[in-house]
Amino acid sequence: MTRPDEVLDLPCARLRRPSSADAVALHQAVTESREHLRPWMPWAADDYPAAAAAAFIDEATARWHTGRSYTYLITTGETIAGTISLERRIGDGGLEIGYWLHPEHTGRGLVTTAARALTEQAFAIPGIDRVEIWHDAANTASRGVPERLGFTCVDSHHPARFAHAPGKSGVEVVWRLTRPHG
Repeated sequence: MTRPDEVLDLPCARLRRPSSADAVALHQAVTESREHLRPWMPWAADDYPAAAAAAFIDEATARWHTGRSYTYLITTGETIAGTISLERRIGDGGLEIGYWLHPEHTGRGLVTTAARALTEQAFAIPGIDRVEIWHDAANTASRGVPERLGFTCVDSHHPARFAHAPGKSGVEVVWRLTRPHG
């Protein structure tokens, strides 16, 4: 099975697979980001214990090995700025990009640059013909990423696939980029 690269060095960040050694730093990044994430991420509504970070890393590792998803830490220097992943949840031939970012790292193009790199990685996997980004209609920051990358808005879904969070409108917007021909 062809998988994406495990480490991607970008001009503004490094994307790398998480390891168990990252649990404490990931816990800290999520804890510091909870107020920022709470409107959009149901898992940020409750306390995020250190054990949850360790469990997330264990699950990400298992899912990488099975090819169900490919999760990366977005790091700047030694700091975890967020996570980004390629997920097999939109059907055969497709991968979905999901992401979150610590509020101190927003507005710098980190997620846009990381999503561009993961889109390239996705299209290097045989059989992948499309990449999608789904976000809540009210989350304008998340909308900016697919817009800047040239994705096309192709659909919206109501009700949303995942649990409701306080800032969500309940409408998910779907953006798609198809594999270039040639």
